[in-house]
Amino acid sequence: MNSFSIDINCDMGEGIGNEAFIMPFISSANIACGFHAGNADTIKRTIQLALEHNVAIGAHPGYDDKENFGRVSQFLSVLELAELIAEQYYQFEKIALPMGASINHVKLHGALYNDCAKDPILSKIFIQTIQAIDPLINIYGLSGSCTIQQAILLGQPFSREAFADRTYQNNGQLTPRYLDHAMIHDAEKVSEQVLKIIKEHKVISLQGDVIDLKVDTICIHGDGENAIEFAEKLFTDLKNNNIEIKN
Repeated sequence: MNSFSIDINCDMGEGIGNEAFIMPFISSANIACGFHAGNADTIKRTIQLALEHNVAIGAHPGYDDKENFGRVSQFLSVLELAELIAEQYYQFEKIALPMGASINHVKLHGALYNDCAKDPILSKIFIQTIQAIDPLINIYGLSGSCTIQQAILLGQPFSREAFADRTYQNNGQLTPRYLDHAMIHDAEKVSEQVLKIIKEHKVISLQGDVIDLKVDTICIHGDGENAIEFAEKLFTDLKNNNIEIKN
């Protein structure tokens, strides 16, 4: 990433129904694979929208837990975790390829994303599972996380991710959702945080400290109540700052 371009990604196909409104303002779509949310129909519709807007398409696997939207950790064996990820990727691929869509990246969802980010063993299983399928596919992972460290060690392409609408702790980790002020609800503050990340490679923690943050892609949560507003605001403000949005 340089100072003049950034990838803006968004979690989609999760039953919110706002994809058509957000897609014109982003460059990458992470599409739920049907386990934590979505189904074959939502995958097809979201892929079609992404193709129409020239948006990069990514698989978005999560825990098999629609009841909790994939946001509750599960204890799985090594084999179970590998199978969970591979099954979702292959189901997604089975829909995408006949549509003429190439899969650009894989980004884990929710608790699975966070569990791998903190655990080198889990993240190694994740990377090795994807690497066995496609050693050239890009992994989206939290900047500074075990996911990125394992991608580097194993030689898998990766993009370091930050979040437009989440706050950060002093250790560079995201503020857990169960704590106050984990989410940012004001579009102006979202824009300020993103511009600082892109221009200065820094973010202000919830405690007020300045944290170094190397980033290649920035996420907007598609299930957020202000997702459309945030996407439009970032699109406008980045353009006004001569920052190109591209994968």
